[in-house]
Amino acid sequence: MSYLNLFTSTTTFFSGYQSDLEKARYVVLGVPFDATSTYRPGARFAPAAIREASLNIETYSFRSNVDIEDLGVHDAGDLHVSGDVGETLRRLSLVCRDIIGMNKIPIIIGGEHTITLGASKSINGDFALISFDAHLDLRDKYMDEKVCHATFMRRINEEVKPKIIVEIGTRAACREELNYLSSAGNIKYIPSQRILRGNLESVLREVKNALSDYSRIYVTLDMDVLDPAFAPAVQNPEPEGLSTSMLLDILLGVCDQRLVAFDIVEVTPHYDSGITAIQAAKIIFEVLSHLYRLGLR
Repeated sequence: MSYLNLFTSTTTFFSGYQSDLEKARYVVLGVPFDATSTYRPGARFAPAAIREASLNIETYSFRSNVDIEDLGVHDAGDLHVSGDVGETLRRLSLVCRDIIGMNKIPIIIGGEHTITLGASKSINGDFALISFDAHLDLRDKYMDEKVCHATFMRRINEEVKPKIIVEIGTRAACREELNYLSSAGNIKYIPSQRILRGNLESVLREVKNALSDYSRIYVTLDMDVLDPAFAPAVQNPEPEGLSTSMLLDILLGVCDQRLVAFDIVEVTPHYDSGITAIQAAKIIFEVLSHLYRLGLR
């Protein structure tokens, strides 16, 4: 049974180029959900804003020498979300399992970061999870909620059990999260300060070494990993973030033939004049172009 009927269609296709589902290698899906957001809600508007941005930036990647119009991309529309967090995550898991089962890669546009919990449950067997994020999101509870944008990574580690979690760009945490991280044993983090002051090549080499034993990876990208100077319209901005170029250098270094799913989350469009949505669209363009160059067509 296919669960792709859980989508509402869109008249604005990501990038403006729509391939048939059967021929597409990449399936874009929006998840307009931010029910647990606590500081600056509005990520539910991000899928529409990022699609609009994708229509108004150039499609050629100088990094990969690939044009997005050459790729097989199908925009499935937006998930029918529920006010119930658990039900929305269940629907997303079913849909992503369908897409992965068709030997395609889901490209998920959030929405708040909690959606990664649902998408990760669609992956059967061992995998590594790489998270670009200012926050660890390892609290046990936040605002009395066990499943929310500040706890989802802990729930993933406890329920989904990826073999390793690598968090990149971290610069916001509480003592509880650091204690959990120390006891968990399978979570590695690289603070943004280390990246800003150090050598990008050595950081990338370290990440690649950590992932070397795993045949499948899921990459999740919270836009607050970027410094607010580059991405001001996010739900929980934090100073001392990465530049876009730094982020792409590391991100494209870890996205390879092992990628099974990718998500980009936490854009809150109404907090700027469109810059953050443009950054998100550009990042997706670069990831897809890079994968195409590697032969994932």
